[in-house]
Amino acid sequence: MNFRKGKGREDPEINLIPFIDVLLVILIFLMVTTTYSKFTALQITLPTADAEKAMEQPQEINVGVDAQGHYAVDNAKVAARDAAGLAEELKNAAGAGGQSKKDPVIIINADATAAHQSVINVLEAARLAGFDRVTFAAQASGKK
Repeated sequence: MNFRKGKGREDPEINLIPFIDVLLVILIFLMVTTTYSKFTALQITLPTADAEKAMEQPQEINVGVDAQGHYAVDNAKVAARDAAGLAEELKNAAGAGGQSKKDPVIIINADATAAHQSVINVLEAARLAGFDRVTFAAQASGKK
């Protein structure tokens, strides 16, 4: 039963407005999440350094700290147990051997189980002796 005489069937239309809204949201999302390559505007050729290596190595004073808190300066055991006594030993080691070691590097070789205070005493002794270049020696782990 066709009650609509004379009228033909209307073709279905696709509503484009929601489709455009979805495309705009996708476009905004892509613009926000896209990373852009950075190109520099200037072509710079950096200079190269052709300096020779330093001819003289910095003087080193090795300080060993064992697990019981005993100290050794340049492989010689010292009786000092406090920072002030250790500072005197460091000054003596810097002036030993007839040549004065100017601005030596203090290398601290501490046992893994040494007390933290023992290492801090070495740092304080280096400060009291006027040596400001201090480093720690470490052993590389065999595990990877």
